[in-house]
Amino acid sequence: MTEYFIFLKEWLLDLGEDHNVNPFVFGGLYLTSKVFFFSLLGWTIKCFRAQKPFMIILALAFLSFSLPYLYLIIAGENISVWIYVFIASVLSYGAFTIWKKLNGKPVVG
Repeated sequence: MTEYFIFLKEWLLDLGEDHNVNPFVFGGLYLTSKVFFFSLLGWTIKCFRAQKPFMIILALAFLSFSLPYLYLIIAGENISVWIYVFIASVLSYGAFTIWKKLNGKPVVG
């Protein structure tokens, strides 16, 4: 079982070298950005329900959601087109989810 983890680690590092992206930095950005995203989203919903300004908080939530993908776009080299399509889909779905939560309607799926 250990050899599978070693193989996976080496494969990720080789893939990162091919595209000039550190997979551990990307993973760290991904995990920490989600903590900030959900914290800021909760704060946004609280401000929205209290009729307080929330657009700056919402912009920060979107920035924290998209931070790992921005790292991939800026630092990455030789990235396939389907990766950019996937990133656009993830960001669009994130924006849609935020919009649905702010409107108080349940998210389908």
